[in-house]
Amino acid sequence: MPSVGTAEREKYFGITELTREFDITTRTIRFYEDEGMISPKRDGRHRLFSQSDRVRLKLILRGKRLGLSLAEIREIIGMYDAEPGETGQLTLLIEKIAERREALFQKRRDIETTLEELEAVEAKCRLRLAELEGQG
Repeated sequence: MPSVGTAEREKYFGITELTREFDITTRTIRFYEDEGMISPKRDGRHRLFSQSDRVRLKLILRGKRLGLSLAEIREIIGMYDAEPGETGQLTLLIEKIAERREALFQKRRDIETTLEELEAVEAKCRLRLAELEGQG
């Protein structure tokens, strides 16, 4: 592949630029590249990321922060370029957000139940310990 000219190179981002912008490692970017979620051009040994790659990376990282799986993120991103396009993508994202929110609410309820159980067991242990110390 012929090397990319200087004017064309300005349209692209280097891996270092993206690692700094998103506060991630080069290994993270290479992982998403290996997964086929971003596909930079090559200029010799250098990876050149397009604006589209940058946006995809931003969406991937946002999806990960929301707790979505790579498969879910891939599905959502893939819908952008296919029918029904952005409308379908946004509808799917809203569904995934609702599912994630409900899962987190359930985890919160489970944690609250566990905390209540821990408090009850601790209270019983303290009571029994006081009884034992009173017998001594």
